[in-house]
Amino acid sequence: MGARLPVLESFPALRAWQRKALVEYLRRRSEDFLAVATPGAGKTTFALRIAAELLADGTVEAVTVVAPTEHLKTQWADAAARVGIQLDAAFRNADLHSSADFHGAVVTYAQVGIAPQVHRRRTMTRRTLVILDEIHHAGDSRSWGDGVKAAFEPAVRRLMLTGTPFRSDENPIPFVLYERGGDGLQRSRADSVYGYSDALADGVVRPVIFLAYSGETRWRTSAGDELAARLGEPMTQDLIAQAWRTALDPAGDWMPQVLRAADARLQVLRAGGVSDAAGLVIATDQQAARSYARLIERITGERAVVVLSDDQGASARIAAFTVSEQRWMVAVRMVSEGVDIPRLAVGVYATSASTPLFFAQAIGRFVRARRPGETASVFLPSVPHLLGLASEMEVERDHVLGEPKRDDGLDDDLLERAQRTEQASGELEKRFEALSATAELDQVIFDGASFGTAAQAGTPEEEEYLGLPGLLTADQVAVLLNKRQAEQLAAQRRRKTAEPVPAPRPESRPLSAAERRVNLRRQLNALVAAHHHRTGLPHGKIHAELRRRCGGPPSAQATIEQLEERIATVQTL
Repeated sequence: MGARLPVLESFPALRAWQRKALVEYLRRRSEDFLAVATPGAGKTTFALRIAAELLADGTVEAVTVVAPTEHLKTQWADAAARVGIQLDAAFRNADLHSSADFHGAVVTYAQVGIAPQVHRRRTMTRRTLVILDEIHHAGDSRSWGDGVKAAFEPAVRRLMLTGTPFRSDENPIPFVLYERGGDGLQRSRADSVYGYSDALADGVVRPVIFLAYSGETRWRTSAGDELAARLGEPMTQDLIAQAWRTALDPAGDWMPQVLRAADARLQVLRAGGVSDAAGLVIATDQQAARSYARLIERITGERAVVVLSDDQGASARIAAFTVSEQRWMVAVRMVSEGVDIPRLAVGVYATSASTPLFFAQAIGRFVRARRPGETASVFLPSVPHLLGLASEMEVERDHVLGEPKRDDGLDDDLLERAQRTEQASGELEKRFEALSATAELDQVIFDGASFGTAAQAGTPEEEEYLGLPGLLTADQVAVLLNKRQAEQLAAQRRRKTAEPVPAPRPESRPLSAAERRVNLRRQLNALVAAHHHRTGLPHGKIHAELRRRCGGPPSAQATIEQLEERIATVQTL
């Protein structure tokens, strides 16, 4: 006797987007279906409901789930078991077949890539639904993509899921449909899309407040020259990489100051109604992760959980942390995608990874809403490329083939070369020496808009932003940030008024380009906020409309001329 069929009536109620996508899926009855939904929206529940429908009506006899990591295999199997679908998470390629006690198995992309013929035989033996979780991983390597295609071509149905922007390379993703546009480029076509902005409006995900920290950095080159740069200012790619690396150095002051601020924010959330709120530091490598954990223990007096992908028991530590009261976890990339820890509410982006794909995966760990009003706070280096990604949280992306590669001034390979610590030889390490770094709150980004002016770490101005209430709606966050910014500017004006008036000088000092950009950004945000209060449109949509009309990057990366053009344009809206 095989496994009992799941009972559809026992399934939890579906969210509106899940019901709509389910109806569309059942109406089409096509072999392939691609669902794009923001992290935290409930892709697993949606996929399992489809699996139950197809098992119940006899369309399929078996289910195979393909996940990116070993930990996610267990997570999928546990979620499926709760709704009556039994999946074998311990299946190995050498097993050839699962026990009759299971409806199917959960495997990884790497597992399929190693032995695609094993999975092809399993797929041909019984009518099978294949659920390809985070389908973009099928393009990670030629062997993975070819393996997935060879293994699952005979499947009766294939359901593809993703919650993040598609790949930045041009490896076609198996079973994804591409359509050529008027510009000659091929773009992936999704059958169901549920973006972050939609989920935020529905209360399915949390609002994310980004706190960007800049600061002065100093390092020594291989030639013995000492260089200094302010994190976040326009620089060459090499200087950006070296300044960024200097800031993330555990031996400097930048990381301790940012971790102290992040823990202060976490304590505010815990005291303000989210008693089990937790924090996650995403590190570049294992050596840095262990160093950050020691810093957290020194700052908080409490040990942090360290999760490294190649450590035995990593999945067990994640599971234990999920249901514990511990405050901090430090991980490299294992917790960057798919792992479900709903109590994560504060993040520190202490990694050099800079692609839209990885950034969205990382931020996706903090957006899962449990009840109305919970917010998420993510601390990150004030690097233009990251600020642009933070400003574009609501942008929906497709996988594009044939698009010319643009030099955005930053790339993961460059930063990886600058941050080789574990693999570096002694000679390579001598080429770069971090000397010092200090941190200050540069700006707060929310809903595509930038708030605040520079505030030194540990000052009352910084505390004003760290002390935002933990239970707020998206609209309340925007109102409070506008209020905080107004109070900060008013306090600066009062201080200037109270200061003795200096003797007039023959010539006033001209503003630097950085000062002009700060003033223009402040003026633009004030005008956008005023337009928001008049029309009710979200800040992000107003900024997006200004970019559509005027062109150019997000305001954090815009030139002085572009900011001036947007200020003139918003005054005509």
